[in-house]
Amino acid sequence: MKLLRTPEEKFKNLPDFPFKPNYLDVDGIRIHYIDEGPKDAEVVLLMHGEPSWSFLYRHMIPILIQAGYRTVAPDLVGFGRSDKPTEQSDHSYRRHVEWITKVVNLLDLKDITLFCQDWGSLIGLRVAIKNQERFKRIILSNGGLPTGEQKMNKAFLDWQESSRTTPKFTVGRIIQGATVTKLATDVIKAYDAPFPDASFKAGARIMPSLVPTTKGDPEHEANKKAWEQFFQWKKPFLTAFSDSDPITRGGDKFWQENVPGAQGQNHTIIKNAGHFVQEDKGPELANLIVEFIKNNS
Repeated sequence: MKLLRTPEEKFKNLPDFPFKPNYLDVDGIRIHYIDEGPKDAEVVLLMHGEPSWSFLYRHMIPILIQAGYRTVAPDLVGFGRSDKPTEQSDHSYRRHVEWITKVVNLLDLKDITLFCQDWGSLIGLRVAIKNQERFKRIILSNGGLPTGEQKMNKAFLDWQESSRTTPKFTVGRIIQGATVTKLATDVIKAYDAPFPDASFKAGARIMPSLVPTTKGDPEHEANKKAWEQFFQWKKPFLTAFSDSDPITRGGDKFWQENVPGAQGQNHTIIKNAGHFVQEDKGPELANLIVEFIKNNS
């Protein structure tokens, strides 16, 4: 596997992002993660999706630290400060689950509250269900765990096609197109920073195509088994979807109705927020996480 590493100077002067970078070696791949707050505290694990990176959580991390939680936000392989395999074939759903599982184990994270969105949920939910002893609570936002049996809506299928075929795959503009808030120029540049040129974008290009959309998908059975376990999940489970995401709108109901731990929780619809709800309503989400943990201590 050939790997690229984004030069560190690309990450200079990121707005509102003073966090110290940390790195782990996983199978010869350098994976970046943010690790802030008391090391002996309960952990909030923030999982980003496609094509974003941990920069997405910059407005949430300070609130979670102030509330006393150890806050960990890894960059998926191929994103952010993590190494980037150059071939799309180097990426698979299963590999991403295995890589993040190893991050959780190497850091020996325990008493975890998982917040996950987009691909962060496809990966994070699999990691949580396979390592239940490490996880105490889950908050799901604008994501899910598709098995290939669900009918995908036109907004997702259009995005999947566009990610494969569009000549220009400008990450900052993609993030802007999926938020309600008008992003400042330096914020858009920060989302572009991990990808100096097209050779760095293999992961960002292929991830939408790795979402299971048929029963023949290689991860169909694994996700189906995960669902069977979530039907038995009694630990606290909260949904916090946004009101302006055409891709995942309505997906929260299935979790609310079928996960035992979701019963009686204060499920929330975040108003005036798009797909990247962390960008539109980061502080509101962070305070929701704090309240959720306190109400389910």
